[in-house]
Amino acid sequence: HFFRYVNGHAKKHYEDAQIPMTNHKKTEKQEKVQHTVCMDCSSYSTYCYRCDDFVVNDTKLGLVQKVREHLQNLENSAFTSDRHRKRKLLENSSLNSKLLKVNGSTTALCATGLRNLGNTCFMNAILQSLSNIQQFCCYFKELPAVELRNGKTAGRRTYHTRSQGDNNVSLVEEFRKTLCALWQGSQTAFSPESLFYVVWKIMPNFRGYQQQDAHEFMRYLLDHLHLELQGGFNGVSRSVILQENSSLSASNKCCINGASTVVTAIFGGILQNEVNCLICGTESRKFDPFLDLSLDIPSQFRNKRTKNQENGPMCTLRDCLRSFTDLEELDETELYMCHKCKKKQKSTKKFWIQKLPKVLCLHLKRFHWTAYLRNKVDTYVEFPLRGLDMKCYLLEPENSGPESCLYDLAAVVVHHGSGVGSGHYTAYAAHEGRWFHFNDSTVTLTDEETVVKAKAYILFYVERQAKSGSDKL
Repeated sequence: HFFRYVNGHAKKHYEDAQIPMTNHKKTEKQEKVQHTVCMDCSSYSTYCYRCDDFVVNDTKLGLVQKVREHLQNLENSAFTSDRHRKRKLLENSSLNSKLLKVNGSTTALCATGLRNLGNTCFMNAILQSLSNIQQFCCYFKELPAVELRNGKTAGRRTYHTRSQGDNNVSLVEEFRKTLCALWQGSQTAFSPESLFYVVWKIMPNFRGYQQQDAHEFMRYLLDHLHLELQGGFNGVSRSVILQENSSLSASNKCCINGASTVVTAIFGGILQNEVNCLICGTESRKFDPFLDLSLDIPSQFRNKRTKNQENGPMCTLRDCLRSFTDLEELDETELYMCHKCKKKQKSTKKFWIQKLPKVLCLHLKRFHWTAYLRNKVDTYVEFPLRGLDMKCYLLEPENSGPESCLYDLAAVVVHHGSGVGSGHYTAYAAHEGRWFHFNDSTVTLTDEETVVKAKAYILFYVERQAKSGSDKL
Protein backbone atom coordinates (compact mmCIF):
# COMPACT_ATOMS: atom_id res chain seq x y z
CA HIS A 1 0.00 0.00 0.00
CA PHE A 2 0.91 3.60 -0.50
CA PHE A 3 3.40 5.21 1.88
CA ARG A 4 0.72 7.13 3.79
CA TYR A 5 -0.74 3.81 4.93
CA VAL A 6 2.52 2.12 5.97
CA ASN A 7 1.80 1.01 9.55
CA GLY A 8 -0.46 4.07 9.77
CA HIS A 9 2.54 5.90 11.27
CA ALA A 10 2.37 9.26 9.49
CA LYS A 11 -1.44 9.13 9.54
CA LYS A 12 -1.28 8.82 13.37
CA HIS A 13 0.75 12.05 13.52
CA TYR A 14 -1.93 13.75 11.42
CA GLU A 15 -4.75 12.50 13.68
CA ASP A 16 -2.85 13.58 16.82
CA ALA A 17 -2.45 17.05 15.34
CA GLN A 18 -6.25 17.34 14.93
CA ILE A 19 -6.92 17.15 18.73
CA PRO A 20 -8.13 20.67 19.69
CA MET A 21 -6.30 22.64 22.37
CA THR A 22 -8.95 22.91 25.09
CA ASN A 23 -6.92 24.52 27.90
CA HIS A 24 -5.71 27.53 25.97
CA LYS A 25 -7.58 30.35 24.38
CA LYS A 26 -7.30 29.92 20.64
CA THR A 27 -5.13 32.52 19.02
CA GLU A 28 -5.72 33.79 15.53
CA LYS A 29 -2.66 31.84 14.40
CA GLN A 30 -4.03 28.58 15.79
CA GLU A 31 -7.29 29.05 13.93
CA LYS A 32 -5.42 29.05 10.65
CA VAL A 33 -5.96 25.78 8.77
CA GLN A 34 -3.02 23.46 9.32
CA HIS A 35 -1.99 21.25 6.41
CA THR A 36 -0.24 18.12 7.63
CA VAL A 37 1.99 16.64 4.95
CA CYS A 38 4.29 13.64 4.70
CA MET A 39 7.01 12.78 2.21
CA ASP A 40 8.04 9.42 0.81
CA CYS A 41 11.78 9.11 1.45
CA SER A 42 12.41 7.05 -1.68
CA SER A 43 10.31 8.86 -4.30
CA TYR A 44 10.20 12.33 -2.59
CA SER A 45 6.50 12.74 -3.43
CA THR A 46 4.61 14.81 -0.86
CA TYR A 47 1.07 14.09 0.30
CA CYS A 48 -1.35 16.36 2.22
CA TYR A 49 -3.80 14.63 4.59
CA ARG A 50 -6.17 17.60 4.86
CA CYS A 51 -6.49 17.97 1.08
CA ASP A 52 -6.30 14.19 0.46
CA ASP A 53 -4.11 14.92 -2.55
CA PHE A 54 -0.51 15.09 -3.67
CA VAL A 55 1.24 18.43 -3.18
CA VAL A 56 2.48 19.97 -6.42
CA ASN A 57 3.17 23.56 -5.36
CA ASP A 58 6.03 24.52 -3.04
CA THR A 59 6.13 27.20 -0.32
CA LYS A 60 7.45 30.66 -1.18
CA LEU A 61 10.71 29.72 0.53
CA GLY A 62 10.91 26.44 -1.41
CA LEU A 63 10.87 24.36 1.80
CA VAL A 64 9.59 21.17 0.16
CA GLN A 65 12.44 21.24 -2.36
CA LYS A 66 14.95 21.84 0.47
CA VAL A 67 13.73 18.71 2.26
CA ARG A 68 14.01 16.77 -1.02
CA GLU A 69 17.58 17.98 -1.55
CA HIS A 70 18.48 17.06 2.02
CA LEU A 71 17.11 13.53 1.53
CA GLN A 72 18.95 13.30 -1.79
CA ASN A 73 22.22 14.21 -0.07
CA LEU A 74 21.62 11.54 2.53
CA GLU A 75 20.86 9.06 -0.23
CA ASN A 76 24.17 9.86 -1.90
CA SER A 77 26.22 9.65 1.29
CA ALA A 78 28.79 6.92 1.73
CA PHE A 79 26.74 5.28 4.47
CA THR A 80 23.70 4.90 2.20
CA SER A 81 25.81 3.74 -0.74
CA ASP A 82 27.29 1.04 1.46
CA ARG A 83 23.81 -0.04 2.55
CA HIS A 84 22.67 -0.16 -1.09
CA ARG A 85 25.69 -2.30 -1.97
CA LYS A 86 24.75 -4.79 0.75
CA ARG A 87 21.13 -4.77 -0.42
CA LYS A 88 22.23 -5.41 -4.02
CA LEU A 89 24.31 -8.39 -2.84
CA LEU A 90 21.27 -9.81 -1.07
CA GLU A 91 19.09 -9.24 -4.16
CA ASN A 92 21.64 -10.86 -6.44
CA SER A 93 21.89 -13.92 -4.22
CA SER A 94 18.10 -14.30 -4.16
CA LEU A 95 18.06 -13.84 -7.93
CA ASN A 96 19.97 -17.03 -8.50
CA SER A 97 16.66 -18.83 -8.25
CA LYS A 98 15.34 -16.59 -11.04
CA LEU A 99 18.08 -17.44 -13.54
CA LEU A 100 17.15 -19.69 -16.39
CA LYS A 101 18.84 -21.27 -19.38
CA VAL A 102 17.96 -20.06 -22.85
CA ASN A 103 19.80 -21.69 -25.74
CA GLY A 104 22.40 -23.03 -23.35
CA SER A 105 23.34 -19.64 -21.87
CA THR A 106 22.16 -18.40 -18.49
CA THR A 107 20.17 -15.17 -18.51
CA ALA A 108 18.85 -13.09 -15.63
CA LEU A 109 15.25 -12.08 -15.10
CA CYS A 110 15.18 -8.43 -16.23
CA ALA A 111 11.50 -7.60 -15.69
CA THR A 112 10.64 -4.65 -13.44
CA GLY A 113 7.59 -4.66 -11.18
CA LEU A 114 5.31 -1.69 -10.39
CA ARG A 115 4.72 -0.62 -6.79
CA ASN A 116 1.15 -0.64 -5.52
CA LEU A 117 0.23 2.91 -4.45
CA GLY A 118 -2.84 1.76 -2.49
CA ASN A 119 -5.23 -0.46 -4.50
CA THR A 120 -3.58 0.52 -7.81
CA CYS A 121 -3.18 -3.06 -9.04
CA PHE A 122 -5.87 -2.28 -11.67
CA MET A 123 -3.47 0.28 -13.20
CA ASN A 124 -0.33 -1.86 -12.80
CA ALA A 125 -1.88 -4.86 -14.58
CA ILE A 126 -2.87 -2.69 -17.58
CA LEU A 127 0.52 -0.91 -17.73
CA GLN A 128 2.44 -4.20 -17.67
CA SER A 129 0.18 -5.62 -20.41
CA LEU A 130 0.63 -2.58 -22.66
CA SER A 131 4.40 -2.58 -22.02
CA ASN A 132 4.55 -6.03 -23.65
CA ILE A 133 2.77 -4.98 -26.84
CA GLN A 134 5.93 -4.16 -28.76
CA GLN A 135 4.67 -1.84 -31.53
CA PHE A 136 2.67 0.24 -29.08
CA CYS A 137 5.32 0.37 -26.35
CA CYS A 138 8.21 1.17 -28.73
CA TYR A 139 6.35 4.15 -30.20
CA PHE A 140 6.12 5.86 -26.79
CA LYS A 141 9.64 4.93 -25.73
CA GLU A 142 11.02 6.55 -28.87
CA LEU A 143 9.19 9.85 -28.29
CA PRO A 144 11.54 12.67 -27.21
CA ALA A 145 11.39 13.62 -23.53
CA VAL A 146 9.50 16.79 -22.57
CA GLU A 147 12.68 18.79 -22.02
CA LEU A 148 13.77 18.01 -25.59
CA ARG A 149 10.54 19.45 -26.90
CA ASN A 150 10.87 22.85 -25.24
CA GLY A 151 12.51 25.70 -27.12
CA LYS A 152 13.60 25.02 -30.67
CA THR A 153 11.89 21.83 -31.75
CA ALA A 154 12.15 22.39 -35.50
CA GLY A 155 12.51 19.14 -37.36
CA ARG A 156 11.66 17.05 -34.30
CA ARG A 157 8.48 15.06 -33.83
CA THR A 158 6.32 16.98 -31.36
CA TYR A 159 3.03 16.40 -29.67
CA HIS A 160 0.73 18.64 -27.70
CA THR A 161 0.16 18.27 -23.99
CA ARG A 162 -3.02 18.90 -22.08
CA SER A 163 -3.20 22.03 -19.98
CA GLN A 164 -5.04 21.85 -16.65
CA GLY A 165 -5.32 25.37 -15.30
CA ASP A 166 -1.93 26.36 -13.92
CA ASN A 167 -0.55 22.84 -13.91
CA ASN A 168 0.71 21.56 -17.22
CA VAL A 169 0.45 17.79 -17.04
CA SER A 170 1.20 15.36 -19.83
CA LEU A 171 -0.23 11.86 -19.69
CA VAL A 172 1.84 10.92 -22.76
CA GLU A 173 5.07 12.01 -21.04
CA GLU A 174 4.39 10.14 -17.78
CA PHE A 175 3.26 7.07 -19.72
CA ARG A 176 6.50 7.27 -21.74
CA LYS A 177 8.61 7.50 -18.56
CA THR A 178 6.83 4.52 -17.00
CA LEU A 179 7.32 2.35 -20.09
CA CYS A 180 11.01 3.32 -20.21
CA ALA A 181 11.41 2.23 -16.57
CA LEU A 182 10.09 -1.27 -17.36
CA TRP A 183 12.33 -3.91 -19.00
CA GLN A 184 15.49 -1.89 -18.36
CA GLY A 185 17.08 -4.68 -16.32
CA SER A 186 16.63 -3.04 -12.92
CA GLN A 187 15.50 -5.42 -10.18
CA THR A 188 13.86 -2.83 -7.94
CA ALA A 189 10.17 -2.10 -8.53
CA PHE A 190 9.27 1.21 -10.20
CA SER A 191 6.84 3.54 -8.43
CA PRO A 192 4.39 5.05 -10.98
CA GLU A 193 3.09 7.83 -8.73
CA SER A 194 3.85 10.64 -11.23
CA LEU A 195 1.65 8.86 -13.75
CA PHE A 196 -1.01 8.20 -11.11
CA TYR A 197 -0.97 11.90 -10.18
CA VAL A 198 -1.70 12.84 -13.83
CA VAL A 199 -4.44 10.19 -13.91
CA TRP A 200 -5.99 11.89 -10.85
CA LYS A 201 -5.76 15.26 -12.59
CA ILE A 202 -7.40 14.31 -15.88
CA MET A 203 -9.59 11.33 -14.90
CA PRO A 204 -11.44 12.43 -11.72
CA ASN A 205 -13.34 9.13 -11.36
CA PHE A 206 -10.03 7.36 -10.61
CA ARG A 207 -9.21 9.61 -7.64
CA GLY A 208 -8.80 8.04 -4.22
CA TYR A 209 -7.48 4.66 -3.21
CA GLN A 210 -10.44 2.35 -3.72
CA GLN A 211 -10.23 -0.58 -6.15
CA GLN A 212 -11.17 0.39 -9.72
CA ASP A 213 -12.15 -1.58 -12.81
CA ALA A 214 -9.07 -2.42 -14.92
CA HIS A 215 -11.04 -2.44 -18.18
CA GLU A 216 -12.60 0.95 -17.48
CA PHE A 217 -9.13 2.32 -16.65
CA MET A 218 -7.67 0.92 -19.89
CA ARG A 219 -10.40 2.57 -21.97
CA TYR A 220 -9.92 5.96 -20.26
CA LEU A 221 -6.14 5.67 -20.59
CA LEU A 222 -6.24 4.86 -24.32
CA ASP A 223 -8.86 7.55 -25.03
CA HIS A 224 -6.85 10.24 -23.20
CA LEU A 225 -3.54 9.18 -24.81
CA HIS A 226 -5.29 9.36 -28.19
CA LEU A 227 -6.71 12.84 -27.50
CA GLU A 228 -3.45 14.20 -26.14
CA LEU A 229 -1.39 12.81 -29.03
CA GLN A 230 -3.61 14.47 -31.60
CA GLY A 231 -3.77 17.70 -29.58
CA GLY A 232 -7.52 17.84 -29.98
CA PHE A 233 -8.32 20.24 -27.11
CA ASN A 234 -10.10 23.57 -27.38
CA GLY A 235 -9.51 23.84 -31.11
CA VAL A 236 -5.73 23.41 -30.84
CA SER A 237 -4.36 22.39 -34.22
CA ARG A 238 -4.04 18.64 -34.58
CA SER A 239 -0.60 17.29 -35.34
CA VAL A 240 -0.38 14.34 -37.70
CA ILE A 241 1.49 11.94 -35.47
CA LEU A 242 1.76 9.04 -37.84
CA GLN A 243 3.16 10.76 -40.93
CA GLU A 244 6.69 9.64 -40.05
CA ASN A 245 5.66 6.03 -39.64
CA SER A 246 3.63 4.96 -42.64
CA SER A 247 3.49 1.35 -41.41
CA LEU A 248 1.24 2.51 -38.55
CA SER A 249 -1.02 4.72 -40.67
CA ALA A 250 -4.61 3.60 -40.31
CA SER A 251 -7.40 4.22 -42.80
CA ASN A 252 -9.35 7.39 -42.02
CA LYS A 253 -12.48 5.35 -41.39
CA CYS A 254 -10.78 3.84 -38.35
CA CYS A 255 -10.10 7.17 -36.67
CA ILE A 256 -11.93 7.78 -33.42
CA ASN A 257 -12.50 11.44 -32.55
CA GLY A 258 -10.52 12.95 -35.41
CA ALA A 259 -6.97 12.35 -36.61
CA SER A 260 -5.37 8.92 -36.35
CA THR A 261 -2.76 8.27 -33.64
CA VAL A 262 -0.73 5.26 -32.57
CA VAL A 263 -3.71 4.29 -30.34
CA THR A 264 -6.20 3.96 -33.21
CA ALA A 265 -3.57 2.64 -35.64
CA ILE A 266 -2.81 -0.31 -33.34
CA PHE A 267 -6.04 -0.96 -31.38
CA GLY A 268 -8.54 0.50 -33.84
CA GLY A 269 -10.92 -1.76 -35.74
CA ILE A 270 -14.35 -1.27 -37.34
CA LEU A 271 -17.62 -3.09 -36.68
CA GLN A 272 -20.58 -3.17 -39.04
CA ASN A 273 -23.83 -3.02 -37.09
CA GLU A 274 -26.65 -4.49 -39.19
CA VAL A 275 -30.29 -4.04 -38.03
CA ASN A 276 -33.28 -5.58 -39.87
CA CYS A 277 -36.90 -4.56 -39.28
CA LEU A 278 -38.97 -7.76 -38.82
CA ILE A 279 -42.16 -6.03 -40.04
CA CYS A 280 -41.11 -4.53 -43.38
CA GLY A 281 -37.65 -6.06 -43.87
CA THR A 282 -35.80 -2.72 -44.10
CA GLU A 283 -32.09 -3.12 -43.40
CA SER A 284 -30.03 -0.45 -41.67
CA ARG A 285 -26.21 -0.54 -41.55
CA LYS A 286 -23.76 1.61 -39.69
CA PHE A 287 -20.03 1.40 -39.06
CA ASP A 288 -18.71 1.72 -35.51
CA PRO A 289 -15.01 2.15 -34.75
CA PHE A 290 -13.75 0.18 -31.72
CA LEU A 291 -10.61 -0.10 -29.58
CA ASP A 292 -11.74 -3.31 -27.88
CA LEU A 293 -14.66 -5.72 -27.96
CA SER A 294 -16.68 -6.46 -24.79
CA LEU A 295 -17.94 -10.04 -24.92
CA ASP A 296 -20.68 -11.65 -22.81
CA ILE A 297 -20.02 -15.04 -21.28
CA PRO A 298 -23.09 -16.94 -22.61
CA SER A 299 -25.67 -17.57 -19.86
CA GLN A 300 -25.57 -21.38 -20.23
CA PHE A 301 -21.96 -21.35 -18.97
CA ARG A 302 -22.37 -18.91 -16.09
CA ASN A 303 -23.06 -21.45 -13.35
CA LYS A 304 -19.79 -23.27 -13.94
CA ARG A 305 -17.45 -22.26 -11.12
CA THR A 306 -14.25 -24.17 -11.83
CA LYS A 307 -12.39 -25.59 -14.79
CA ASN A 308 -12.67 -29.17 -13.54
CA GLN A 309 -16.41 -29.15 -12.89
CA GLU A 310 -18.03 -31.70 -15.21
CA ASN A 311 -21.44 -30.19 -15.91
CA GLY A 312 -21.66 -29.84 -19.65
CA PRO A 313 -19.26 -28.36 -22.19
CA MET A 314 -16.52 -25.90 -21.26
CA CYS A 315 -16.95 -22.26 -22.30
CA THR A 316 -14.45 -21.19 -24.95
CA LEU A 317 -13.45 -17.78 -26.30
CA ARG A 318 -15.09 -18.84 -29.58
CA ASP A 319 -18.42 -19.27 -27.72
CA CYS A 320 -18.11 -15.68 -26.46
CA LEU A 321 -17.19 -14.32 -29.90
CA ARG A 322 -20.05 -16.24 -31.52
CA SER A 323 -22.50 -14.89 -28.93
CA PHE A 324 -21.26 -11.35 -29.74
CA THR A 325 -21.55 -11.65 -33.55
CA ASP A 326 -24.58 -13.97 -33.92
CA LEU A 327 -27.94 -12.71 -35.14
CA GLU A 328 -30.17 -11.79 -32.20
CA GLU A 329 -33.65 -10.39 -31.81
CA LEU A 330 -33.73 -7.08 -29.93
CA ASP A 331 -35.92 -7.19 -26.84
CA GLU A 332 -38.83 -4.87 -26.01
CA THR A 333 -36.59 -2.36 -24.21
CA GLU A 334 -34.44 -1.66 -27.30
CA LEU A 335 -36.90 -1.59 -30.20
CA TYR A 336 -35.51 -0.14 -33.44
CA MET A 337 -36.93 3.03 -35.02
CA CYS A 338 -37.69 1.89 -38.56
CA HIS A 339 -37.55 4.81 -41.00
CA LYS A 340 -39.85 3.05 -43.48
CA CYS A 341 -42.50 2.05 -40.91
CA LYS A 342 -42.00 5.44 -39.18
CA LYS A 343 -42.20 3.80 -35.76
CA LYS A 344 -40.31 1.53 -33.36
CA GLN A 345 -40.52 -2.07 -34.53
CA LYS A 346 -39.29 -5.52 -33.59
CA SER A 347 -35.98 -6.13 -35.28
CA THR A 348 -32.85 -8.27 -35.38
CA LYS A 349 -29.25 -7.17 -34.91
CA LYS A 350 -25.98 -8.65 -36.12
CA PHE A 351 -22.36 -7.53 -35.83
CA TRP A 352 -19.71 -8.15 -38.46
CA ILE A 353 -16.07 -7.11 -38.17
CA GLN A 354 -15.37 -4.86 -41.13
CA LYS A 355 -11.72 -4.21 -40.25
CA LEU A 356 -9.56 -6.11 -37.77
CA PRO A 357 -7.03 -4.18 -35.63
CA LYS A 358 -3.31 -4.93 -35.32
CA VAL A 359 -3.90 -5.69 -31.64
CA LEU A 360 -7.25 -7.27 -30.82
CA CYS A 361 -8.30 -6.49 -27.25
CA LEU A 362 -11.09 -8.71 -25.93
CA HIS A 363 -12.85 -7.87 -22.65
CA LEU A 364 -14.89 -10.65 -21.03
CA LYS A 365 -17.87 -9.14 -19.21
CA ARG A 366 -17.40 -10.77 -15.81
CA PHE A 367 -19.27 -8.10 -13.81
CA HIS A 368 -23.05 -7.88 -14.00
CA TRP A 369 -25.50 -5.66 -12.16
CA THR A 370 -28.31 -7.36 -10.28
CA ALA A 371 -31.03 -5.44 -8.40
CA TYR A 372 -28.70 -4.23 -5.65
CA LEU A 373 -25.13 -5.29 -6.31
CA ARG A 374 -22.61 -6.12 -8.99
CA ASN A 375 -21.99 -9.84 -9.33
CA LYS A 376 -18.95 -11.52 -10.82
CA VAL A 377 -19.18 -14.33 -13.38
CA ASP A 378 -16.36 -16.63 -12.29
CA THR A 379 -16.66 -19.08 -15.21
CA TYR A 380 -13.41 -20.37 -16.69
CA VAL A 381 -13.19 -19.46 -20.39
CA GLU A 382 -10.78 -21.47 -22.51
CA PHE A 383 -8.65 -19.27 -24.81
CA PRO A 384 -5.88 -20.10 -27.33
CA LEU A 385 -2.29 -18.95 -26.75
CA ARG A 386 -1.68 -18.83 -30.49
CA GLY A 387 -3.60 -19.06 -33.72
CA LEU A 388 -6.90 -17.35 -32.78
CA ASP A 389 -8.63 -17.29 -36.19
CA MET A 390 -10.96 -14.31 -36.66
CA LYS A 391 -11.81 -14.94 -40.32
CA CYS A 392 -15.32 -16.33 -39.70
CA TYR A 393 -16.37 -13.04 -38.01
CA LEU A 394 -15.28 -10.88 -40.95
CA LEU A 395 -17.73 -9.09 -43.25
CA GLU A 396 -15.59 -9.83 -46.34
CA PRO A 397 -13.34 -12.79 -45.47
CA GLU A 398 -12.47 -13.32 -49.14
CA ASN A 399 -10.51 -10.04 -49.13
CA SER A 400 -8.10 -11.15 -46.39
CA GLY A 401 -4.90 -13.13 -46.86
CA PRO A 402 -4.39 -16.70 -45.60
CA GLU A 403 -2.64 -15.69 -42.36
CA SER A 404 -3.88 -12.12 -41.87
CA CYS A 405 -6.72 -13.15 -39.52
CA LEU A 406 -4.55 -15.16 -37.11
CA TYR A 407 -3.72 -13.72 -33.70
CA ASP A 408 -1.28 -14.77 -30.96
CA LEU A 409 -1.75 -13.91 -27.29
CA ALA A 410 0.52 -11.17 -25.88
CA ALA A 411 -1.01 -10.51 -22.44
CA VAL A 412 -3.88 -11.44 -20.10
CA VAL A 413 -5.32 -9.41 -17.19
CA VAL A 414 -6.87 -11.51 -14.41
CA HIS A 415 -9.21 -10.37 -11.62
CA HIS A 416 -8.89 -12.43 -8.43
CA GLY A 417 -11.78 -12.23 -5.93
CA SER A 418 -15.53 -11.91 -6.03
CA GLY A 419 -16.46 -8.23 -6.40
CA VAL A 420 -15.50 -5.36 -8.70
CA GLY A 421 -14.81 -2.99 -5.80
CA SER A 422 -12.56 -5.54 -4.13
CA GLY A 423 -10.22 -8.32 -5.16
CA HIS A 424 -6.90 -7.99 -6.92
CA TYR A 425 -5.61 -7.66 -10.50
CA THR A 426 -2.50 -9.32 -11.93
CA ALA A 427 -1.28 -9.80 -15.49
CA TYR A 428 0.46 -12.48 -17.53
CA ALA A 429 2.48 -11.31 -20.51
CA ALA A 430 4.90 -12.81 -23.04
CA HIS A 431 8.28 -11.15 -23.48
CA GLU A 432 10.82 -12.50 -25.98
CA GLY A 433 9.19 -15.91 -25.96
CA ARG A 434 8.93 -16.25 -22.17
CA TRP A 435 5.82 -15.80 -20.01
CA PHE A 436 5.92 -13.61 -16.90
CA HIS A 437 3.42 -13.08 -14.10
CA PHE A 438 3.17 -9.43 -13.02
CA ASN A 439 1.77 -9.06 -9.50
CA ASP A 440 2.46 -5.39 -8.63
CA SER A 441 6.12 -5.17 -7.51
CA THR A 442 6.66 -8.95 -7.84
CA VAL A 443 7.49 -10.42 -11.24
CA THR A 444 7.98 -14.15 -11.68
CA LEU A 445 8.73 -16.40 -14.63
CA THR A 446 5.88 -18.75 -15.44
CA ASP A 447 4.90 -21.23 -18.14
CA GLU A 448 2.19 -21.61 -20.78
CA GLU A 449 0.36 -24.27 -18.74
CA THR A 450 -0.19 -21.76 -15.92
CA VAL A 451 -1.28 -18.98 -18.30
CA VAL A 452 -3.98 -21.05 -20.06
CA LYS A 453 -5.54 -21.94 -16.67
CA ALA A 454 -6.09 -18.25 -15.81
CA LYS A 455 -9.64 -16.91 -15.56
CA ALA A 456 -9.08 -14.16 -18.10
CA TYR A 457 -10.72 -10.73 -17.77
CA ILE A 458 -8.94 -8.89 -20.61
CA LEU A 459 -7.04 -10.61 -23.45
CA PHE A 460 -4.58 -8.86 -25.78
CA TYR A 461 -4.02 -10.66 -29.10
CA VAL A 462 -1.41 -9.45 -31.60
CA GLU A 463 -1.90 -9.94 -35.34
CA ARG A 464 0.44 -12.60 -36.68
CA GLN A 465 2.82 -11.24 -39.29
CA ALA A 466 2.36 -13.06 -42.62
CA LYS A 467 5.60 -14.79 -43.63
CA SER A 468 7.37 -13.62 -46.77
CA GLY A 469 7.54 -15.96 -49.75
CA SER A 470 11.17 -16.88 -49.06
CA ASP A 471 10.19 -18.24 -45.62
CA LYS A 472 7.58 -20.61 -46.95
CA LEU A 473 8.87 -24.08 -47.77
